Amino acid sequence: MYRTAFEAAVERYGDTVFRLAYSYLKNRADAEDVMQETLLRLYGADEFESPEHERYWVIRVAVNECKKLLRSPWRRRTAPLEEVPETAVLDTPAQTELFHQVMALPYRYRAAVYLHYYEGYAVKEVAALMNANPSTVQTWLMRARGQLRHHLKEAESL
Repeated sequence: MYRTAFEAAVERYGDTVFRLAYSYLKNRADAEDVMQETLLRLYGADEFESPEHERYWVIRVAVNECKKLLRSPWRRRTAPLEEVPETAVLDTPAQTELFHQVMALPYRYRAAVYLHYYEGYAVKEVAALMNANPSTVQTWLMRARGQLRHHLKEAESL
């Protein structure tokens, strides 16, 4: 990959890979490591059939790198979400609350929600990216929505 093409790819995929990794790992440093490793692998990759193929490949590599890091015995302990100063700055308090609740979900649910709702992938595509059955992804999304609904109603009643 030529330098200019790589720089354009970093611009295209850097934020997406970072957000996906952060949703999996809940740790800024680990998410940056995954982003760096993914983009380095992209630099050494061969040509892709299409831009969609390239995007799919990048996200699949990022998911695999997150899973690899989660299995690592050297995995750093993450701080509670309230102690992380680099959380996203969102427009409204409702969006901020929703962000906190999504980040509190188990990592499979977080990743499925992120890929489906924020990146716009269909359930079958999310399943392929996460190496799961489409029915499993639908279950994860259903459970995630249920948990979010429950937690947000609890927060409203307080």
